[in-house]
Amino acid sequence: MNSVQTRSAERALSGGTWLIVCGAMLYSILTVTPLMAKHTAPDWVWTAPILPLVVDAAVVIVVKLDDVLARLGGHGGKWPITLRWMTGLMTWALNVGDSALKKDLVGVAIHSVAPLLLIVTAESSLAYRRALAAALAALKAEEKAEREEREQAAREREERARAEVREEREHAAQLAREQREHEAALLREQADREERQRREEREIRERAEAAERETRERREREREQREQEALKLEHQARQRAQAEQRERAQVAERERREREERIERERVALLARGPAQEKLGEGEARRVVAAACEAGLSVRQAAELCGWSVGWVSTRYAEYRDPSHAGAELAITS
Repeated sequence: MNSVQTRSAERALSGGTWLIVCGAMLYSILTVTPLMAKHTAPDWVWTAPILPLVVDAAVVIVVKLDDVLARLGGHGGKWPITLRWMTGLMTWALNVGDSALKKDLVGVAIHSVAPLLLIVTAESSLAYRRALAAALAALKAEEKAEREEREQAAREREERARAEVREEREHAAQLAREQREHEAALLREQADREERQRREEREIRERAEAAERETRERREREREQREQEALKLEHQARQRAQAEQRERAQVAERERREREERIERERVALLARGPAQEKLGEGEARRVVAAACEAGLSVRQAAELCGWSVGWVSTRYAEYRDPSHAGAELAITS
């Protein structure tokens, strides 16, 4: 049996023990509560389930602590044994008490089943747990010994491998020394040949470099001449562009002044008409109102000039003063 099977058996034992304990507790509470109710003052009948519940709680504590101690391989001494047997006997006495007072031997036998089963289960489960704990300890010790044997065998194999590697390294080093000596002789011969070849190549390279240097100097002179010509052309193009830009700026400035003078003349002409004798057309009235707004005239004066109502003129003034509007100047020229 391996550790997995042992743990499975331990889980089965724990589950069965707790199933028996819970069943015995429930049966004990249902059996003892009527007996306690008969021997309790009428005002305190509601306390009847407390005593069997307390006794069964002690049983739960004993079973749980025994489980923990068995897992740890410990022993609680005489007091846990005393508590275990005392709670078991108390449970048995409370369960058979009612039948014993009635001298009902069959009832005593029937109600003895659950407490006795609980007592024997608690004792046997403790023994089983200790046996399982001992079995687990033995399995762990065996596994530890096997692991140590494997580790020892691995260390021995590693040492043998290291020895083989060391021998191979020494043999390889000897071969490498011989190979290096042979290669050194070959390299000396090759070095002599290469030295002669390098002298010849150096002479050829020097002649080639002299020719290349001369070619490079000639190309450099040609490149400088091309760059100077390009700079000269670029300077001339820049001067022409600047002259054209100045000319365009002068033309734009002249057109702007002419446009402003024309707008000013139109504005003066519109304001110089005087009060309108009749209501002007809407387009002409808008131009008059725009000119009046630019000149800073009041709404009433603008209304007199165009012949329209003061409210209409006020609305136009608000439009012309709005930053999103195109401006009074556009209204004059439209």
